Amino acid sequence: MEGTVEFKVDGVDAPCKTWYKVFGDLKSRRPLVALHGGPGVTHNYLLSLADLVDTHSVPVVLYDQLGNGNSTHLPDKMGDTAFWTEDLFIVQLKSLLVHLGIEDDFALLGHSWGGMLSARLATSHPLGLKKLILADSPADMNLWVEAANRLRSQLPKDVQDTLDKHEADGTTDSEEYHKAVEVFYSRHLCRLNPMPEDLQAAFGWLQKDPTVYMTMNGPSEFHVIGSLKGWSIINDIPRINIPTLLLNGRYDEAQDSVVVPYFRGLEKVKWFTFAESSHMPQYEERVQYMRVVGDFLTQA
Repeated sequence: MEGTVEFKVDGVDAPCKTWYKVFGDLKSRRPLVALHGGPGVTHNYLLSLADLVDTHSVPVVLYDQLGNGNSTHLPDKMGDTAFWTEDLFIVQLKSLLVHLGIEDDFALLGHSWGGMLSARLATSHPLGLKKLILADSPADMNLWVEAANRLRSQLPKDVQDTLDKHEADGTTDSEEYHKAVEVFYSRHLCRLNPMPEDLQAAFGWLQKDPTVYMTMNGPSEFHVIGSLKGWSIINDIPRINIPTLLLNGRYDEAQDSVVVPYFRGLEKVKWFTFAESSHMPQYEERVQYMRVVGDFLTQA
């Protein structure tokens, strides 16, 4: 089942729409709502989560956050950091939960930026949120950039030089810069070659409309100059009081250093690291991923 739901956004004259797709029967058991990363990527690279319907009878809801994919695009808001905020995306998520009638009993899986958003929502103790999965997600953007730069320092010297040159010159929109970034991605974003079509589709949307990503993040994973540059949830982590599963990969750009504040600050927490994965274990180790996630969701 797929559809759209309208919601009102301050600063936008016409109603905005959220596109969503439901896998399985929402009434069969507690559904999992998945939040994609970016910010400003799309749901496509989380489509593998639909496996959970078959493996654990868990219904799954995917949707595109405002600004890309099948949801409303707002390219005129490029660079508007006062518009693209956490609160905006939380309002969108809440409207979707109400529309689907699941606001009283649901679980969240947030990947990367989606995990940051999910964690923030969890600190406000929504009554219906029963379990939380923070997948490949940082607790602090300064820690994220530090980890990314450590990984970057291990790239071939010519690749590092290319990245440095274009960042210094302000030419990060060049083809040469993008090719150098792809070297990093092949090691620490997704190690499968070729990359899964679902992931390529998500990147395709990002190329077509980079509004949200460029405004909130910046030109790359390690050159973060957008509004999320100083983001942190470390001081609020103890406010999350529901069972939480932390996930990352051995080669992940979400290195252990960016995840450990969650592990130290949460009371009800488990942490699993995928030994052969980077940032996309839902594809790199798909079968084991569904077992780990599905077991967490279905166990009392």
